[in-house]
Amino acid sequence: MSSQSLNFFSFSGRMKILHTTWLAFFISFVVWFSHAPLMLVIADSLGMSKEQIKTVLILNVALTIPARIIIGILVDKFGPKRTFSILLALGSLPTFMFAFAESFEQLALARFLSGFVGAGFVIGIRMVGEWFPAKQVGIAEGIYGGWGNFGSAAAAMTLPSLALLYGGEDGWRYAIASTGIVALVYSVIYFFSVTDTPKGSTYFKPKKAGAMEVTSIWDLFFYILMTIPLYATLTLLTWKLSPAGVSLLSDVAAISIYVGIWVLFFYNVYKIVHVNEEHLMQPIDEIHKYKFKQVAILDLAYLITFGSELAVVSMLPIFFYETFHESQGITLIQAGLSASGFAFMNLIARPGGGWISDKFGRKLSLSIFIVGLSVGYYCLSLITSDWPIFAVIILTMCCSFFVQAGEGAVFAMVPLIKRRMTGQIAGMVGAYGNVGAVIFLTVLSFVSPSVFFTVISAGAIFVLLAVQFIEEPKGHMVEVQEDGSVEMIELD
Repeated sequence: MSSQSLNFFSFSGRMKILHTTWLAFFISFVVWFSHAPLMLVIADSLGMSKEQIKTVLILNVALTIPARIIIGILVDKFGPKRTFSILLALGSLPTFMFAFAESFEQLALARFLSGFVGAGFVIGIRMVGEWFPAKQVGIAEGIYGGWGNFGSAAAAMTLPSLALLYGGEDGWRYAIASTGIVALVYSVIYFFSVTDTPKGSTYFKPKKAGAMEVTSIWDLFFYILMTIPLYATLTLLTWKLSPAGVSLLSDVAAISIYVGIWVLFFYNVYKIVHVNEEHLMQPIDEIHKYKFKQVAILDLAYLITFGSELAVVSMLPIFFYETFHESQGITLIQAGLSASGFAFMNLIARPGGGWISDKFGRKLSLSIFIVGLSVGYYCLSLITSDWPIFAVIILTMCCSFFVQAGEGAVFAMVPLIKRRMTGQIAGMVGAYGNVGAVIFLTVLSFVSPSVFFTVISAGAIFVLLAVQFIEEPKGHMVEVQEDGSVEMIELD
């Protein structure tokens, strides 16, 4: 990690790619979480109930589940440059829809569509993996993820004040619309600022699109098994929106969506088998094999790390306000600023997690971070209105450090599994983060915040056990060039 090879203040070569890409991710997160710090104002403006507020929070992460899978496929096929630029441009449209919605139904639809922009994270993972060697990929991915993730904190810190600056009852609308304008402008800037690979490097693409390639028949079954929670989560979301939940959907609409979800699942299974059947019929050289369990365990690790972060960032401003408004007079803006400490840690924790993984080993680092995460959430479950706000903010940031360092450790390993499928692997791992968010936000809709934090803490113990079965990346990863020549990519 020499200053010559990783100069943070350089804006040329690989560092230019890193800076322009984390900024693209940062903007996508500002857009994605622009509603969170303004949610109580929005609810008051449109006369929304607490149940409707929680529904919007869940809808915000719903579409990102399939979107990350789709974007993973697209980025591997078309490259990060085009994919990220188009995503930012298209992501601005539902932002404008949300900003000028006149009813809960319009607001809910716009927030649901906005979830697609959350898939932008996957794109940068492939871009950074192309530009940085294995010995630096952890810290590089950590900087990308951490500084980009800080967009949610930036939204929490700036949008309430921006809404006040605009003034009037519609100040929140103009503040949110402003984020859409920024995304639209930057989509053009990004397109003309980056290339997919360093000059002379090969951009490896999957042999077939539509699903990941696996290298054993047992991994094929494991892969299919690990797709089930993605569709189960979408089913859970539909149930939450049905008459059994908040009645946003009719019985007929809900049943139609249930059928559509599981028809899509069986089509996905067909694609998985189709992509893999031909090469699995032939012996596969050992140097070309990888173990799908690596992907599956990282799925679970990201479920508990990023999944909990998404859920907590969405609910924390309201939690701070409702807990301390009466006892200590905290205002809505103060609640948003206090809650932003959780996402603020992204600036150092996620790069730190990646760097520690590069230096001290990826499995050990991830295990330590998940232990810290579990303890941190348990401590958050003990908070009452009598606690000093300063102490709560410190505790929140300490917990957040382990959460986001864990995210950095996860994606320090993702680019080291199979280069040509990095986008698809990142897409699946990223989708599991959203699975976690939906699960935890659904739990929150039924229980108190204290129980919510306890559930996350207990789930982390299960994930910790799974992480003990992951294998440290070592040796070389093998990819085949278009001309048939073999390229060896160092992993340690």
